[in-house]
This record gives sequence, C-alpha cells and structure tokens, in this order.
Amino acid sequence: MRWRRRRARRAACCSPRCSTCRRCWRCWRSTRHDRREEPPDGPRAARDHRRARRRVVLRGDPLVTTEILEPPGVARPARGARIPPPPGGGDGDDREPAPRRPFLDNVRLAMIFLISGEIMFFGGLVSAFLVLRVSAAVWPPPLQPRLPVAVTGLNTLVLLASSATMLAAGRALRRRDGAALLRWLLATAGLGALFLLVQGYEWARLIRFGLTLSSGAYGATFYTLIGAHAAHVLGALVWLLVVAVLAARAPLLERRAGPLTACAMYWHFVVALWPLLYVAVYLA
Repeated sequence: MRWRRRRARRAACCSPRCSTCRRCWRCWRSTRHDRREEPPDGPRAARDHRRARRRVVLRGDPLVTTEILEPPGVARPARGARIPPPPGGGDGDDREPAPRRPFLDNVRLAMIFLISGEIMFFGGLVSAFLVLRVSAAVWPPPLQPRLPVAVTGLNTLVLLASSATMLAAGRALRRRDGAALLRWLLATAGLGALFLLVQGYEWARLIRFGLTLSSGAYGATFYTLIGAHAAHVLGALVWLLVVAVLAARAPLLERRAGPLTACAMYWHFVVALWPLLYVAVYLA
C-alpha cells in the first residue's frame, strides 16, 4: 500500500524528473554524498587523473593561489668552471657577514668634548694676553728680566719628541707587543717629566731675578699661561703613568684599549698647544 501511494504521487507530478516538487522530492535519491568518480585502471589513466586535479581555478581573492611550488633546478657548472661564491652581506648562514661601518666610540667622543673645552679655555687666556700686550706702550717692561728663549726652544723639542714616542706606543699596541708598548710609554713619561723639570728650573731663575705674580701684568700673564699649561702636562703625565702600570699588568692587550687611546689624544693636544704658547709668549 505504501509503495502504491508513492507511485501515485510520483505519477501525479507534471515533470517526471522533478526533485523540487513537494509531492515527489522524497522519492528521489540524494546526490550530495555521492563518492567521487574513481579513476579507471591503468598508469596512464591515473596520471591523467592527477594532472586534472592539479589544475588551478582562479576564484575569489586573486592573491590566493593553489599552485604547487617546486624547488628550482640546480645549475650544473661547465667543465673547468666554478660557481662563484655568493656575495657578502646577506642574511643566510652560508654568506659572509657584512663589513661593519666605522663608528666613534664613547671614549674618543668624551675626549673630543674635553679637548674642545680646553681649547676654549686657553683661547681665552691667550686673547687676554694679546689684549694686554697691545694696550701696553712697551712690552716687555724695561725693568723686568728677559725670558730664556734658547733653553725653552730646546725644551720644546723635548716635548715634541714625547709626542713621537706616544705614536710609537700606539703602533706597538696595534701589533700587540706588550714589551714595546711599555717601553715607549715609559719613554714618553720620561720626556714629559724632563720638560716639567726644565720649566721648573726656568721659573726658579725668573723668580730669583724678580719676575713674580705681583710684579705687574707681565708676570701675571706669563705665569698664568705657562703655569696652566704645566698643570695640564702634569695631569697628562700622571694619567700616562697609570696607563703604563696597566700595560705592565697586560690587560690592555686583552681588553679594550680605551684608556691608552684617551691618554694619547690628550697628550698630543698638550704637545700641540705648547708651540703656540712658545711663539706668543717667548718669541713675539
């Protein structure tokens, strides 16, 4: 009876293959869960079936693709030819690291600021000395003792030689020669100490002849300029002795050479300043 009712409802539909009719849509078998068509037997048919499944159909977002990415082929070099190495600077592990750009470390930057301040300080002192000299009717005053120009000139050569020995110490540091480094540092310290001893001897003679700080503008400006430079040489000499002690313990060859670099920069500044003072005070 149930089969006859279903057949009667199906016969009442106007379309024999209609699947959306309210009367006969339950009579048709659903095709939603049908299995995919199996490829026919044979290697060629299976290969054609795989190629058909790899076809790319561009739908929806054009930036999304379903292509199968294959690794590129490796080019074989010709006979006797060699593949050049990849250029440096890449991010890969098999490439050489990119060369680092030279930079200015903190020690040198601090010394540049310090030397700039010292230049301004001595510039002010020299300017005041020149103003007093121009405003004076006679310079030096007739009753004041004359400065030892010849001895001070030889002392200037001693200080310039200390700058050369400091350069030699820097070259020994770059060669990592600890013995030569200590030798040149001690030579520089010896020349600096000799310069200070000669200056002290000159001052003692000038004071004995009557040139003191209270003897007028001439004596005040002389001792202010030369004394300030001598104080800077003494400070640089103490710094140099500390660096020599560090070099004797050999940490400068293993760690950073910042103390020696800063001391060398300051020492060269003190040496370069003295010829200017010598010309302005002794010769002019």
